[in-house]
Amino acid sequence: MTASPLFAEGETLWSPHVRANPFPLYKRMREEFPVARITDPQLGMHFWLLTRYEDVVSMVRDPRFTQDPTRLPEEVRQRFFGHKLRSLSRHLLTVDPPDHTRMRSLVSKAFTPRRIEELRPRITALCSELLEGLMAHGSGGDFLKVLAFPLPVIVIAELLGIPSEDRDRFREWTQAFFAPPSRDSQEKTREAHQLFFKYLGEVFEQRRQQPRDDLISALLAVQEQGDRLSSEELTSMVFLLLVGGYETTGNLLGNGLLALLQHPDQLQRLREDRSLIPSAVEEMLRYCGPFELSILRFAKEDMELHGQRIQAHEAVRVNYLAADRDAGQFSEPDRFDVGRTPNKHVGFGHGIHFCLGAPLARLEAIAAFELLLERLPEMRLATAPEKLAWRPSAQSRGLVSLPLAF
Repeated sequence: MTASPLFAEGETLWSPHVRANPFPLYKRMREEFPVARITDPQLGMHFWLLTRYEDVVSMVRDPRFTQDPTRLPEEVRQRFFGHKLRSLSRHLLTVDPPDHTRMRSLVSKAFTPRRIEELRPRITALCSELLEGLMAHGSGGDFLKVLAFPLPVIVIAELLGIPSEDRDRFREWTQAFFAPPSRDSQEKTREAHQLFFKYLGEVFEQRRQQPRDDLISALLAVQEQGDRLSSEELTSMVFLLLVGGYETTGNLLGNGLLALLQHPDQLQRLREDRSLIPSAVEEMLRYCGPFELSILRFAKEDMELHGQRIQAHEAVRVNYLAADRDAGQFSEPDRFDVGRTPNKHVGFGHGIHFCLGAPLARLEAIAAFELLLERLPEMRLATAPEKLAWRPSAQSRGLVSLPLAF
């Protein structure tokens, strides 16, 4: 198995300089090697990576691929998923139709647009409260630590029905789930998973006995043609909602604010016309979105794509971030334009696996940027952009910290 000719010796998608700015490499990949053979150095696994917009949107709809590990031969399943916790194995991202259709229909009944819209006043109040905490630091503070990541954790915890007195534990577990891989972090992550699932089991039992007006109670109660979510599916689904509600939104807020601060002309446009904020959030999702690599899909049969032979049961991923900079789809793709239209980005995925929590993330981002523009008119980076550190994961894209001065 040979390495892609695009990579220099010792260079990978996980190299620090690529993490800091992956877009030049992704441009080369789209142009020269749109189906690239990648080795994940952290897990020692190989997969094919698609980077062109047209290939990405076609592949996620292609029935010749599966996302369901149970449809794979045992040897393949063990190689790719043997290290995964079984309790996380059955959710919307790891099943195909008809199971996916059933589960999404059930969860959608509890995750309705009405329920999300009802959160608007509370989300605005939370943003205001957290922003006051940021401003209380005096002349600056870390935007990610004080607002970007606390906001989605509190929102998803309240949506699920997690009591306020348990919120700190909930946040600690969440932080452990997304810690960079290391021997210490793996042990902490394993312990966090055990405590998290034990806690969830207790909450599920409480809600069965005494249902409340929260998402966990709604998930326990949903019913369609007599069907329900199994215990494993329910646990996996709550974990998926937590992942989507925490890392994705936090990175969207951080990446988006950085883009605005690095493009003062666009920041000024928003200050002069607040009606552009929803459009600006869509451009943030395209230009510097939080999703990078998709989860693994597997070929059901041998096939050829752009001259590359993909064999049955080989793993394939799509790169949403690369696709959203494709000049074949977007005019001047490397230009940040808060008024861009049309803007059919794939920042929340595409097809049947489009992010279920997208309306909630959009609502949180719009509320946060409205208040930031109103209350911090002089906000600026408190460090040079090249000194900012990016998280080592290629699964999602996000900063380690974002120090502000104001």
